[in-house]
Amino acid sequence: MFTHLANLFFEQTEICSETDEEAFEISLAMKLLEKGILVGTSQLIVDGEEFNAEFTEIEEEGDNKVQTRQLKRVYSHVFLDVLEQFTGMRQSWGILTGIRPMKLYHKYRQLGHSCEEAKQTLMSKHGVSLEKSELLVKIANVQLRTIPDLYDLQHGVSIYIGIPFCPTKCAYCTFPAYAIHRKNNRVENFLDGLHEEIREMGKWLTKRDMKITTIYFGGGTPTSIEAEEMDALYETLYQSFPNMDTVREITVEAGRPDTITPEKIEVLNKWGIDRISVNPQSYTDETLKVIGRHHSVQETIDKFWLSRNMGMKNINMDLIIGLPNEGIEEFQHSLKETEKMQPESITVHTLSFKRASEMTRNKTKYKVANRETVEQMMKMGEQWTVDNGYEPYYLYRQKNILGNLENVGYAKPGEESLYNIIIMEEVQTIIGVGCGASSKFIEPETGAITQFYNPKDPAAYILTYEEAIQKKIAYLDEIFPMKVNK
Repeated sequence: MFTHLANLFFEQTEICSETDEEAFEISLAMKLLEKGILVGTSQLIVDGEEFNAEFTEIEEEGDNKVQTRQLKRVYSHVFLDVLEQFTGMRQSWGILTGIRPMKLYHKYRQLGHSCEEAKQTLMSKHGVSLEKSELLVKIANVQLRTIPDLYDLQHGVSIYIGIPFCPTKCAYCTFPAYAIHRKNNRVENFLDGLHEEIREMGKWLTKRDMKITTIYFGGGTPTSIEAEEMDALYETLYQSFPNMDTVREITVEAGRPDTITPEKIEVLNKWGIDRISVNPQSYTDETLKVIGRHHSVQETIDKFWLSRNMGMKNINMDLIIGLPNEGIEEFQHSLKETEKMQPESITVHTLSFKRASEMTRNKTKYKVANRETVEQMMKMGEQWTVDNGYEPYYLYRQKNILGNLENVGYAKPGEESLYNIIIMEEVQTIIGVGCGASSKFIEPETGAITQFYNPKDPAAYILTYEEAIQKKIAYLDEIFPMKVNK
């Protein structure tokens, strides 16, 4: 808890129970008064200078878990307060270090809070700034307009299909992404296993006549495989899964422009799939080379218009703030180029130093923008979306994200990704099939979440997919038991 908060101010901090004389001295104390008020106090002493803070909260009735959460929250507030005093930095997300602040807002709404009450609770209880709290309210309103039954999806499922191949692996990436090659039939063997996993999961879904809300092909880059392989995969999907006529959305990430061909778009058209991603990340060729993407800016533009002109009606594009050697000028250029295309949705990511990425392993090799510049670029992106008719519709955060900011998805009204909303707010079971796919089993009545991960490596997946199928079916049987007719 304290380490995550300290890392917002200093890199690679370590919280110790004892310190030497040259280290920061931090003393935390908590006392419970008779009237049921929790009082947390904190003192930070640096070179003889004192920084003090106190936070009080009315104790809630509840079990030990509720009381423990309260204690953590009180301690977090006072710890954050003294660090803000000492550094002069303000954390707009307060004590929140998790990735899903939207889920917390929805929780308060489901407990009966009005929009204003939920906003005020985020500010008072969690220290979220007024600006960020109002952003959450705005996003939630769009989500509930887009999916009016958002709080009632627990008896259906969505499907994630992971294809782990890319032309190259980006320097910032930790997704299952392996440079695609045809040696040793690796791709073909993986696809054989994926077809079988889809068929077996389809049998379970059909037996229970389950309704599927959304299907999402991710990776890697799903369009890395050949057009005929895509065609065969979609055919297996439609043959195996029940109620395909009621699926609300199917998305295929075609994020790497160098994987998009007329033949592949024809396959998408054949199966009625018109929602794809074409992700530039940046419109500076030098940046693309540094991060390991082998396509050019012009190829991104060309493949966008190829997709549009061949019938893709809902195209998403991603931009990343804070890529190596990029500042205000480069990001402004990316926004101007994106404006010419007017994609239906755009996700503005803030660069995150993910633990296992090439960029994190070799930080000194990659020069990135400072906190103030990153914040300025984020505000530029926000204003650009307003000027171009986009609304924010989902948000998530990551550890080690530049500027302690966030990733925000924007869309033209009516063009929001249903899958992105569902997965971020964790309102429905998502069955993951394929390499590196994560399944989230959400118990319909309690909301309890159990996760299961398929192997990331294609070779390991090929050896274990049959075992993974049985484990997932066991989880599904537990949360969706068969109804017995009397």
